[in-house]
This record gives sequence, C-alpha cells and structure tokens, in this order.
Amino acid sequence: MKRFPYAIECVQTDNGFEFTNRLNAQCSNKETLFERTLRELGIRHKLIKPFTPRHNGKVERSHRKDNEYFYASHKFYSFEDFQKQLSAWNRK
Repeated sequence: MKRFPYAIECVQTDNGFEFTNRLNAQCSNKETLFERTLRELGIRHKLIKPFTPRHNGKVERSHRKDNEYFYASHKFYSFEDFQKQLSAWNRK
C-alpha cells in the first residue's frame, strides 16, 4: 500500500480459503486474516460468484505469464535474492 499511488477502495477475489471462509461449512462465519486486514484498512472485499472462472481469468492468465517469464526462468538462493531479482525484473 505504501508503494501504490492510489487509495485502494475495493479488492475483488475468488472464494479461495486464503481469502474467505464463506464456502467453508466448518467455519463460514470466521473472518480470515485477509478479510480482517482489509476491514482494518477500510477496504471493501468483493467476492466473485462461486465457480465462475471467467471472472478471474485475467488474474489466472497473469499468474501463468509471470510463471513463464520470471519464476520458471530464474533460480533463487534466498528470499533476499528473490526480492532483488523481482525488483530488477519489475523495473524493466
């Protein structure tokens, strides 16, 4: 958030358990760390309709391209090395 030049008003995610417990029958009312962080920052969390991959297709494609062009073609020797390489890659 420190580096993003605009105020973040809303974040849209799929219904993965890393984002929400909405579809988790065992703890559907329990807030995730992600949801709590968004709430504390005053950011609205918008969830896509379950089982509609067309809504997050752009994200999936972006992840695939990131993997093809960066992650699969680099070796990382530590987390610090990863951070340096990613920073250099993002400046291109």
